[in-house]
Amino acid sequence: MTHDDWMNEALALARDAQAVDEVPVGAVVVLGDKIVGRGFNQPIGKCDPTAHAEIQAMRDAAIQLGNYRLVGCQLYVTLEPCTMCVGAMVHARIDTLVYGASEFRSGAVTSQLKLLDSSAHNHQVNAIGGILEPDCREVLQAFFKARRKR
Repeated sequence: MTHDDWMNEALALARDAQAVDEVPVGAVVVLGDKIVGRGFNQPIGKCDPTAHAEIQAMRDAAIQLGNYRLVGCQLYVTLEPCTMCVGAMVHARIDTLVYGASEFRSGAVTSQLKLLDSSAHNHQVNAIGGILEPDCREVLQAFFKARRKR
């Protein structure tokens, strides 16, 4: 499968978040050619400020793999991660982050902070941005446009 295929899986999860009135961000963790973790934004529904899509997907993957270290895994997410999620990826030992849309206000990979470039980390996460960016951005823009109309 390609980056586009995996990102489409994350986009489906973003739509699941939208269906329960959460900000539509979805994520999958991939190991080899298999999804081992899935997640979508749920901070409102779970009353948990850490329940971002990336965290949910990494938690699921850790349970599925029986290990809190996600060595060799790729994390696909529809929106550039925040500071918290980047830190969790480093601690989980994610190999590669692949994201869709940039988050210009609070993105911690390239938009605002460049946390993955820090030499202070004991693990380096590779990053690829812009995969299916128009599709990822459209889901978010449509959600906020509808929310403003309410």
